[in-house]
This record gives sequence, structure tokens and C-alpha cells, in this order.
Amino acid sequence: MSERSPESLIAAVQRLRGEIAKRIVGQDAVVDEILMALVAGGHALLVGVPGLAKTLMIKSLSDALQLEFRRIQFTPDLVPSDITGTEILEESGGGARAFRFVHGPVFANIVLADEINRAPPRTQAALLEAMQEHSVTAAGKTMKLPEPFFVLATQNPIEQEGTYPLPEAQLDRFLFDIRVEYPTEAEEISILRTTTGKRGAPIEAVFSAEDALALQRLVRELPCSELVLTYAAKLVRATRPQEATAPNIVRQYVRWGAGPRAGQALILGAKASALLAGRAAVSPADIRRVVMPVLRHRILPNFAAEADGVSAEPIIEALLSHVAAPGSALPA
Repeated sequence: MSERSPESLIAAVQRLRGEIAKRIVGQDAVVDEILMALVAGGHALLVGVPGLAKTLMIKSLSDALQLEFRRIQFTPDLVPSDITGTEILEESGGGARAFRFVHGPVFANIVLADEINRAPPRTQAALLEAMQEHSVTAAGKTMKLPEPFFVLATQNPIEQEGTYPLPEAQLDRFLFDIRVEYPTEAEEISILRTTTGKRGAPIEAVFSAEDALALQRLVRELPCSELVLTYAAKLVRATRPQEATAPNIVRQYVRWGAGPRAGQALILGAKASALLAGRAAVSPADIRRVVMPVLRHRILPNFAAEADGVSAEPIIEALLSHVAAPGSALPA
């Protein structure tokens, strides 16, 4: 158990941001959302075109944490045992033979599933139990994964050939769907300056596994009012076209809305947002801060939306305008 006080843990998170900034220029919102997912005890999907430092961002995070890191490069020929591990037959010096299970790369604190949509569905599904149950069943045994356990998956949205889109059931396992956008002009100039000159200072580890688990406990203990719980529930229910409270854009363009797990993700994400901002309670502004990464992969647009070029983002923005936020005395 971590011996740090809550204030010390939050201060360490701020230092963690600084360590990541040694390698990553800009992308502050993306880094914040990754940290929110980590302290909320969830997993995150990073979607962006090649060259936006998605993999470097995750590697930098692992370097700043005293946690075991493994990278799995997903390819069409990857099989489930390449992820979970496999049994091998060993022969001892006396000639006796016995099977021994060799742990796969999923037995780590932070697992980078790089280009997860390049592997076939049965291989993608090998992560399902690990992500949900934090355990792996193989060779007739259920083995617990190390804690904390955090899956960060990357995905390239522009390539469709040779890829296998993640099914909705697996997408729902990710707490956040984080979009990595192009940098601004000033950020791009800074990237060119820092990546083509001499190497910068190495990243220092500022967090341990015990610290990460302590933060996850703090997130769960953070109070959340009935007004905020109701607001989260109303937002999720308004994504379902059959609900009386759904706005017209949802009835017109949504095939399936978000399930109850979306509400859980909203509350946990909002608690993480409040904690990392140094606040002791959740406000409606925290819900609004995380609503996009929580809902964008849990709303399934219909054929009319695809024909009209309407994605999940404008639907979520309409939801925020449609569902009134409760008043709060907490700072926004």
C-alpha cells in the first residue's frame, strides 16, 4: 500500500505530466485522458493517423511509471496464445517430462496493443477476459494478472484493407475512445526542433504500482451527488432512440444507444477528472469533460447517418445541448 498522502499523489501526477512532456509536444488533452483512464482503473483506445506519436506517448507514460510494460504488435497472423501464453513440454535432468506454462506479454501492468484492428477477431477476443476480469484462463487454470492492469490500444482510422474492425462488445470494454489529432503549427515546429536535435533529458520514474492503486482507490472514494448521478444517467438514456427523452438527431441517426456501462464510465471518468484537478467532489463540468471519449464508441450510427456523413461527435454535442446540466456550486 502506498504511504503517500492524497495531496502527494496528486502532486506526483502533475510531475508525471511534466516527465511525459519531455518527449511529447502538445497533445495535453490526450495525455490528460490517458491519465484519467489509468487512475479510473479502465482501458483506453487511441485512434489517430500514423505519425502522431501514439506509441511514443504510451512508452513515455510507462517510462515515467515504475510499472512493467509490454508491447504487442497486432498482425493478421497473431494467435491468442501469442498474447496469453502457452504450455511447453520440458524434460528434467532425470528424464521426467512435464508441461510448464510460459506467460505471454499480457502479464504486465501496462500492455500496448499496437494496431489492434490488424489482428483477426479470435485474437482480439483473447484480450476480452484479461480486460474485464484481470485474469487469463489457460491450460485449465485461471491466473491473475498483475495490478494495476491497463490496456492501451492504438488504431489507425484511415486504413481499411487488411483490418478487422473491433466488435461493439470489445469496444465497450474500453473506458475511453481517445482521438489523437494533428498538432498545431507552433507545436509542429516544436516537434521538428526537439526530434531532429540532440536527445533530451531521460524520463524519470515518479510513480509506483502502489501509488497507481492508491489513486484508483481515491477515485472510487470520491463523493458524487445524486444530481450528478442523475445527469449522467439522463445523458446515457438520451442516446437510445426508443427513449422518450431522446432528441430528434438520435431518433434520426442512431441505431443503438449506449448501455449502462457507459454511465459507469461517465461517473468513473468524471471522478478521475475531478481528482486530477485537485477537487474533492464531482461537478457536472467533469461529466461534460469526459462525455466525448466515453460515448463516441458506444453510440452506433445507422445507415442514414453514414449516408449523410454524420458521426457520433455531432450527436453527442446535440445531447449536451438537449440534456440540461444541474446547477453546481463547484467551479467548472
